[in-house]
Amino acid sequence: MSRIVITGASGFVGKALCKRFMADGHDVAGTIHSAKSSLAVPFGTKQVFVKDLASETDWSDALKNADIVVHLAARVHVMDDTASDPLVEFRKVNLQGTKRLAEAAMASGVKRFIYLSSIKVNGEATPMEAAFSENDKPQPGDPYGVSKLETEEALRAMIGRSPMEIVIIRPPLVYGPEVAANARRLFAAVYKNQPFPLASVSNKRSLVYLGNLVDAITTCAFHPKAAGQLYLVSDGEDLSTPDLIRRIADAFGGSTRLFHVPVGLMSFAAALLGKRAMIDRLTGSLRVDRSKITRELGWQPPFTANQGIAATAEWYLASISQNKKP
Repeated sequence: MSRIVITGASGFVGKALCKRFMADGHDVAGTIHSAKSSLAVPFGTKQVFVKDLASETDWSDALKNADIVVHLAARVHVMDDTASDPLVEFRKVNLQGTKRLAEAAMASGVKRFIYLSSIKVNGEATPMEAAFSENDKPQPGDPYGVSKLETEEALRAMIGRSPMEIVIIRPPLVYGPEVAANARRLFAAVYKNQPFPLASVSNKRSLVYLGNLVDAITTCAFHPKAAGQLYLVSDGEDLSTPDLIRRIADAFGGSTRLFHVPVGLMSFAAALLGKRAMIDRLTGSLRVDRSKITRELGWQPPFTANQGIAATAEWYLASISQNKKP
């Protein structure tokens, strides 16, 4: 049994990861920053209050006797950031805050530090026939991606300064029960049978189901060959946006209302409305090559994309029946 500290334990990934590690028999401590986040942490997780994620944060209580740290907490990417200088704000949390945590973990004798980064470090898109890999030159396209890359570089610079091992994971879009933001809105729109002008779209995008990401993280937490490595993960099945919509509709037992609008026309209209980034995500490709983690660690996603979509749709239907906001 290991003592595992998870930052961001009340978040989408954090809650699922706490449950998995506890089910595997480990002693799990999750960091929280408010009474509201405390209520969201899974039952059985030891809670440690940490005011924020910053360069001056005191981690001594959270890291006491810790063997492994899984660092999920971050200032996350948002489509319309209201900060006057988003990069400065991302650096305060994602870079300086993570450096402080990693330094404290080294001082506390933590054996392995898992950092959840983002595929946005690689870039925003790929040609449909190509895929991002761990060997690609990073090309982050926004302040969030820049801050994640700078954090990865800072962590790699620490390797060799102590026995602590560092593992970095870059996932693409994560979906699953309790998902929020754009993925949740997509499930809601399909459930309501809203029309989509996307029938002409022919793209390929990699996704990762929550259960698959959690399984990859647990593998990286203990596999001896993961030490010092960077891994990209995905479901292993790349979907076009229309295909994803159809599969979600199938999971709901309904139909789709896809119709044809030229992609160029959509992009032009979106640019006029200031929504070009949103259309690019719906019409462009972003593929991930997960072969390294399979080759080195023997990891295979335990769930198919259809299983992940079905589980997410089931959760969404349950949330409606419980009068939760869809």
